[in-house]
Amino acid sequence: MGQEPKAALFMKQVDLKIIILGSLGVGKTSLLHQYVHSKFYEDYRTTLGASVLSKIITVDNSSVKLQIWDTGGQERFRSVVSTFYNGSDGCVLAFDVTDRETFEALEGWRQDILDKTSSRDPGFPFVVLGNKIDLNDKQVSSSDASSWCEDRNLPYLEVSARGNINVDLAFHTVARHALIRYKEAAVSYMTDSIKLKPEKGGNKKKCCS
Repeated sequence: MGQEPKAALFMKQVDLKIIILGSLGVGKTSLLHQYVHSKFYEDYRTTLGASVLSKIITVDNSSVKLQIWDTGGQERFRSVVSTFYNGSDGCVLAFDVTDRETFEALEGWRQDILDKTSSRDPGFPFVVLGNKIDLNDKQVSSSDASSWCEDRNLPYLEVSARGNINVDLAFHTVARHALIRYKEAAVSYMTDSIKLKPEKGGNKKKCCS
């Protein structure tokens, strides 16, 4: 009987907020629309601030509604974008494998979300995506990107929004890590809430006769 509340908790649909960060032009919007709508558009207007798309998926037998926030990558909008960080359950860090500067900017984006949210713990879910692997003029090698991610214990995937390569896997990966963290936090909260309080007067010393 004692396990029923926990089981009931995880039968409900879980809402997770995922934010996509990365420099201007790395293909964040293309990745998101490929994932949600299974479509690739050649030209997008630059995202100003953030836009949001949702998708319901199944992760480890749990129904999960992903609320995915696509953010603008211009430096002048950095302070605006950071206002959307709060409440994030996971983060996609994206760069363009044909533009090394976007790769070198990853650490700044990673630190930005960690510094400006309550998500400073090392277990905050990230996935790093090297986009545009369908292009030939690659400036960031797989080994360089993998090494950077291994140093920070972050999963790395090479993807193509145009070719729909590893896009579903990328979002499923961050969703799964975010769900695990969500469940761990929920169990911890439930455990703390059912701890018995000491009886009144339980610590009082008895007087000797």
